[in-house]
Amino acid sequence: MSVNYERINTPKTHDMDYRRAYLVGGGIASFAAAAYLIRDGHMPAGNIHIFEELNITGGSMDGFGTPESGYVIRGGREMEAHYECTWDLFGSIPSLTDPLRTVLDEIHLFNEQHFSSSKCRLIQNGEPADFSSLGLNVPQIMLLNQLVFTPDEAIGNKRVQDWFEPTFFETNFWYFWRTMFSFQNWHSVLEMKRYMIRFMHLLPGMNKLEGILRSPYNQYDSMILPLLTWLKSQGVLFEMNTRVQDLDIQITGDEKVVKAIHYIQNEQPGKITVSKEDLVFVTNGSMTESSTLGSMNTPAILDRRKGGSWTLWENIAKKHPDFGNPSVFDEQIDETKWLSFTVTFKDPTFFNYVREFTGNEHGTGGLVTFKDSNWLMSMVLSHQPHFIGQPEDVQVLWGYGLFPDREGNFVKKKMSDCTGAELLTELCHHLKLEKELPLILESAQCIPCMMPYITSQFQPRLQGDRPEVVPKGCSNLAFLGQFVEIPKDCVFTVEYSVRSAQMAVYTLLKLNKEVSPVYEGQYDIRVLSKAGLTLMGDYKQALLQDIGKFVGNLV
Repeated sequence: MSVNYERINTPKTHDMDYRRAYLVGGGIASFAAAAYLIRDGHMPAGNIHIFEELNITGGSMDGFGTPESGYVIRGGREMEAHYECTWDLFGSIPSLTDPLRTVLDEIHLFNEQHFSSSKCRLIQNGEPADFSSLGLNVPQIMLLNQLVFTPDEAIGNKRVQDWFEPTFFETNFWYFWRTMFSFQNWHSVLEMKRYMIRFMHLLPGMNKLEGILRSPYNQYDSMILPLLTWLKSQGVLFEMNTRVQDLDIQITGDEKVVKAIHYIQNEQPGKITVSKEDLVFVTNGSMTESSTLGSMNTPAILDRRKGGSWTLWENIAKKHPDFGNPSVFDEQIDETKWLSFTVTFKDPTFFNYVREFTGNEHGTGGLVTFKDSNWLMSMVLSHQPHFIGQPEDVQVLWGYGLFPDREGNFVKKKMSDCTGAELLTELCHHLKLEKELPLILESAQCIPCMMPYITSQFQPRLQGDRPEVVPKGCSNLAFLGQFVEIPKDCVFTVEYSVRSAQMAVYTLLKLNKEVSPVYEGQYDIRVLSKAGLTLMGDYKQALLQDIGKFVGNLV
């Protein structure tokens, strides 16, 4: 049923009982903003409307399916201990399994019980490959250090390949980096710099994926579902199958005020009149817009049409340069796409073999990359069950390839043209499971997923291409998600979306609260020294000896 947006009372003051909030997008950014509006802004939940174009919520943090048809996870975001905004939010959201615990409690307990440390990060020629060091030489280390200390304005829109010489891209460091964070050679080196600084404290455990936090189930079941349940229990209104097309924005000098929202709901157009006291939050752009699924017998088709989130941002951006430049991010699909796949196994053969092969129980190793894969394919065997209600005899694997337009090593087709059965066949050949392949194929469901914009947030950009969370002069409009400008923090993380929500709510409501600070480990001498020694790798012992001699001479 459609909600009547006409007001019974016209707002006369800043009283929260009269104000309404309209949030465009049903992902983690909007959910977090709604939670902050209720928790910290004391807005009645019944005054909060969340509009979602699809008939399901969760945005990019999705997870669905059945044991029979197969489970699907388009992707998962890596998390760590210093996600200050994320843990602030989920420290106040009740767990679904234990009312005495929060989601944060649940995640902490899970990671205490399931410590992650990879024993097989790389595979080559069907055998575990050496991943003990980053494999960097001194000139490469110097370039990394130079990048960290170069001002953003001097970097501009350079690409990673513009900064490093070709041999850098053959190092273990780059294999770890690009597969862990989904970086390509042509992506923004400025974003790489942000990652280097923001996650410097994780560098010593990078080769083993230590310091990464997991959720008990997939991130939809462990994080989105509890948050969605809490928001609904509070009374937040969810408008599904509702595509917001445009905003009427009155621009007078430096002042910018949203006056109306235009939408289509269940194929019927509508308009909402927005008061100056109301609040509008827009998730501009989407990593998973226009995603398509295949099956065991069909590939996932590349959909080049722009979906609702991109079209809305383009319409808004036409009104003023302060609203960003979406074309930088949504017009280079061949540079921003890759293919993921989810495999549901009903036979334990594959999981048992990989457990023995890697030396890791499922859920303790993390990403495993096939170094010689033409597709640069990686896989993750998560802790099982990975879905709420998943039967004990069913296991779920997620994988992806960064080069979907290349021909496979064993299946002589482009990855993007492969069916689920062909993707699984290629994977099994890399593991030398040819004899077991018929049994594995017979008892598995492999579902491919093509995502045209999945790394679009890494595209080279200039200042102003991403709008500020609250653009200059905006009194009732804020942007959320991966395509806003947040100093010091890193896109392609849950933290970035939640931080944008906290910033938006605190700014528009003018709350006397500080946004949770970005963790800055680069100012901790312990973090700096450990990161430096890790980068030095094979040169570390000689360096320590030289330092010892120097100190000895002083004494």
